[in-house]
Amino acid sequence: MKKRLTIFTLVTLLIISMLSLTSCKGDENGNTDAEADVIKLGVIAPLTGEISQYGIGVNNAAKLAAEEINDAGGIDGKMIEIISYDSKADKTEAINAYNKLRDQDNITALIGCTISGTTLSIKEIAAGDGIPVLTPTATNLDVTLNAPNIFRACFTDPYQGETAAVFSAEDLGAKKAAVIYNLESAYSEGIAEAFKTKYSDLGEITNFEGYADTDTDFRTILTKIADKKPDVLFIPDYYAKVGVILTQVKELGIDVVCIGVDGWDGIEADYADVAEGHYFINHYSKNDPSELVQNFITKFEETYDMSPNALAALGYDATKIMSEAIKNAGSTESSAIVEELSNISTDGVTGHITFDENGDPTKSISVIQIVNGEHKLAGKVSVE
Repeated sequence: MKKRLTIFTLVTLLIISMLSLTSCKGDENGNTDAEADVIKLGVIAPLTGEISQYGIGVNNAAKLAAEEINDAGGIDGKMIEIISYDSKADKTEAINAYNKLRDQDNITALIGCTISGTTLSIKEIAAGDGIPVLTPTATNLDVTLNAPNIFRACFTDPYQGETAAVFSAEDLGAKKAAVIYNLESAYSEGIAEAFKTKYSDLGEITNFEGYADTDTDFRTILTKIADKKPDVLFIPDYYAKVGVILTQVKELGIDVVCIGVDGWDGIEADYADVAEGHYFINHYSKNDPSELVQNFITKFEETYDMSPNALAALGYDATKIMSEAIKNAGSTESSAIVEELSNISTDGVTGHITFDENGDPTKSISVIQIVNGEHKLAGKVSVE
């Protein structure tokens, strides 16, 4: 009797084990059946630190887009889950986050990274893995080159540098331009070089001055620039650094129109007084009357009690685009999603988006002026 009971017990355990293995059968990404009912999208963004405004905007917008898609039934009935990690704007942190998303979280695709430096740090790894990557906001030209699985929702650094040069010369009538840029930032330096090259065909570059990332006193450089009396001063950097530079421009009483880039977005929050009257290139305008734009702004403000910056708009678009590609692919297999991303043609908050052969979008570019602490659309510019 004891022997029969032992055999019965062993058979029972074997059946339970087989059923357990069957129930844990995975999909093509190695997810179990329970996990296969969820489509995981990773987000890597600076959620703390000096430029956390960018990362928080992207992360919040990605979650808002996912919520809207899920409320409408998800992707073929599967719900989207956003899994976020804080890059702290640090390359090593970004690599660690990517590895966690790939190895532990088994993501289907990545929305990120948010800034060029961290995106470039994971580029070769992600390209080797073949995972679909759509960065909302990394503008450095090299991000998508020789990486067929990596796309971006934003325009490139050279394009916004060239646009700023054309706007300065043709719309503002500037004959002379000076440039001050961050020597230790691929983002800042790349845009500065593009501006200089384009503007040199349109007018005179009086100064091309670099500074270190840790610099806080720019008075010597600004005095040197002021001596040349440029009509415009081009400052391609992020808002925290730009705010300090603009403060010192005002303190020194330098009479010059300053031009910036998408990194200025949000500068009015802390530096509205010194940014007043100046211009910057951006991905969208908050006062665009488009129903798509205004609905996004309303929902974002209702959900997070904050106004969406341009990076939030791009994070929203990127999540919607990636989700559309997954739906069109009818699969979570990486190569199928990448192929559908290549064929995307859709309207987003930041404009109508299609991708070229490098995975870069083709779209117009907005120029914003700070007026009474608010964004005012000064025009839309395209560079041939």
